[in-house]
Amino acid sequence: MVPVSRWVTYVVERCAELGVAVTPPHRQVIAAVVLDVGGMDVDAVLEPLYELGAELGSLLTRRAIAALGSAPADIQSYGKAALLGTGVPLEYAAALLHPRLGKAVRACLPAAETIMPSVTRRGAPGACVDIPLHGVSDMWSFDHFDTVSLSVADAPASQEILIAIALADRGRPMARVKAD
Repeated sequence: MVPVSRWVTYVVERCAELGVAVTPPHRQVIAAVVLDVGGMDVDAVLEPLYELGAELGSLLTRRAIAALGSAPADIQSYGKAALLGTGVPLEYAAALLHPRLGKAVRACLPAAETIMPSVTRRGAPGACVDIPLHGVSDMWSFDHFDTVSLSVADAPASQEILIAIALADRGRPMARVKAD
């Protein structure tokens, strides 16, 4: 098992957009985990990371929903991200995010059927990762194209990886972009 350094939950509740009240507030949540992968070889077998990704997908989704105080059916958009320390192979992020994490997240959300947008990048402690969001049931819903940002002051260290999922209970505040 890859050691967990810490869990992070971050909630954004937007009550106004450029001085206009947002009622009900637009809420986004990020649930993340910082993993210490320093004991792994660069050419390690990746299947254990696939399994860990599935486990994290469920755990992070449950933590995010609890932080929002919402029902799973209320979640309208989602995304996922990995922020790697400078000594972590990019393939570790792919192994954690892609084969099974998204499927585990969708299993927790009744309306979810779209592929989760994702981003992977390297960074020093405190680096920001912007997590793309789109609709859980319609990935082409322009109202749900959004981003939420996460920065953890002391992560990732060079041998750490931060894995995050983001959820939102509605589209962007005052969304009005239409398809041409």
